[in-house]
Amino acid sequence: MNLRVRVVRCACTGGHHWFADIDDADDLQPDDPFWFVDGCSTQSRALEVACAQLRVLSRARQLTRVQEANLVHV
Repeated sequence: MNLRVRVVRCACTGGHHWFADIDDADDLQPDDPFWFVDGCSTQSRALEVACAQLRVLSRARQLTRVQEANLVHV
């Protein structure tokens, strides 16, 4: 799997902030990433947090998408 980090500046209600997610680069419909963070105050902070999480995910045997994780109740 070829994971990628995407960082986007959002201009939503409440002001500008940064969003980052991690997904499969080959996913044709990137609407359900493996991980995301929202509300970062700077681009560099969003990238820093995402890269730290990418290191964690790169060691995982199996990845679960965000929406799948919300369906699992342990």
